[in-house]
Amino acid sequence: MTETTAATEAPAGSKHATVFRAVAIAEAISWTGLLIGMLFKYVLSDNEIGVRIFGPIHGTIFVGYVLTVLAVRKQLRWSVPVTLAALAASVPPLFTWFFELWAQRTGRLA
Repeated sequence: MTETTAATEAPAGSKHATVFRAVAIAEAISWTGLLIGMLFKYVLSDNEIGVRIFGPIHGTIFVGYVLTVLAVRKQLRWSVPVTLAALAASVPPLFTWFFELWAQRTGRLA
């Protein structure tokens, strides 16, 4: 590898952190879409199009988030409690985003 190539490539940990951050934020956004769809379906209009659209999207991204956590935990040197917190964050709405912010602030995405 040349000096120029080495200078432009990100360390392996940062690539894993970037993937994790993207999936965590996407999971939170898909949760938001699903919640809005549920609001329309059950409260405002009995229209289930939002749930039909965002349900499968959120389900797919949710599974992707769990797999991403399991894939990056060793490279990011996460302890078992941090890994379990990341996995638990996938259950309540928007907590993957809160976990990502916390992990960034505490250096767990370095």
